[in-house]
Amino acid sequence: MLGVGRAGPLGPGPVAPPAGPLPTFPNRAPSGGLTEREALAVLVSVDGLGPITLGRMVAALGSARAVVEAASAGDEATLNAAARSAERQAPIAVVRAIVSSARSADTVLEELERSRVTLVTLEDADYPARLRDIELPPHVLFLRGTRGALATSRAVAVVGTRRPSEAGRLVAARIAGAVTRAGAAVVSGLAVGIDGAAHAACLAEGGVTVAVLGGGHDRLFPKSHRRLVDAIVAGGGAVVSELPPNVEPTRGTFPRRNRIISGLSEATVVVEAGARSGALVTAHWALEQGRECFVVPGPIDRPTSAGCLSLLRDVPGLARIVAGIPQLLEDLNLVPAGITGDGVVPRSVAAATVELGEVPRRIAGELLAGRTTVDELVAATGLPVAAVLTALTLLEGRGLVVDAYGRYRPAGLLASRAADVPSDSRRP
Repeated sequence: MLGVGRAGPLGPGPVAPPAGPLPTFPNRAPSGGLTEREALAVLVSVDGLGPITLGRMVAALGSARAVVEAASAGDEATLNAAARSAERQAPIAVVRAIVSSARSADTVLEELERSRVTLVTLEDADYPARLRDIELPPHVLFLRGTRGALATSRAVAVVGTRRPSEAGRLVAARIAGAVTRAGAAVVSGLAVGIDGAAHAACLAEGGVTVAVLGGGHDRLFPKSHRRLVDAIVAGGGAVVSELPPNVEPTRGTFPRRNRIISGLSEATVVVEAGARSGALVTAHWALEQGRECFVVPGPIDRPTSAGCLSLLRDVPGLARIVAGIPQLLEDLNLVPAGITGDGVVPRSVAAATVELGEVPRRIAGELLAGRTTVDELVAATGLPVAAVLTALTLLEGRGLVVDAYGRYRPAGLLASRAADVPSDSRRP
């Protein structure tokens, strides 16, 4: 799956690179030699050279520079020996493509500079640690946007079908928005459907999102997401690919892309996936990488639920069910306990109110502390009456509060977790 070639029918054609100064290779070697990062850039441009064979060659010869030097000298025997696995040797066409690319290294690097992409390599200290830990980390990431977005302390992947129901699209947006408000980055694949909804919801909350492409930056797929790409970059996020900018996406490149989505994330959440959805590939990559995997269940007769339900059935105990957004945030350990004037609001309560904002969260904490009237809540929080009433309305709408003759009390999840509130934080 990871060693396939890249030629295919899905590329929509070149896309104009963004305006601005051309990036450069700051460690460019003097004439007559390449730096390690330049050598890696040249090698990943070779059609048919996948990450497994590339890694084998670099390990056998000691560096990417050594591979390029052997190729520049036309030493096909050395390249064959370095690329050979226990089962078979590399196709001669791939070996000759490596030679051709090495001999035109300057042209390859000039094309990269014209595409205005930044290279992040395994040799770099700021290569994302979570991605470095997977079994097959990309040797090179081609980046537009902010490098730091790839290495946020918390990151959750939200993925799913390209043909979601409206309910599924809304759930994806709610999950991504809640994850963002809880302080995590959202990672996805920029596809139409669930992916796009997740990216957009994160941006709407002013958060950082990372999009992983299935092709090169100059062959954006889908083209309709050009504005979304611009918004991601402008918002401090990142758009990345392990493929050079001029590579078209194919059926073989998307599964490769999916291991990067899960690899950049501490957990993957699948929202609606058909029986053959690529989101299931991402979920399996997450499990293979030792990352958490969460699945939103759905009706048994809905095609967009078939893959999710199969995943829950096939890997019981590994793929975990999403029982609700507050519960998901708790399971991800994303929402810390909140603080009110009189004590600590449990993580479960903070998770239950994170979608509603800071003021409803404060009001929920005061209700748990024993304040029951609007006057008491205003006095305890110092908030305007209108703000308290608005927060109570939002909490009522989510079934977290009930009004009984002007007195409010916790309900639903809020009531079930009231026992978690430290006794010394409640009113006597």
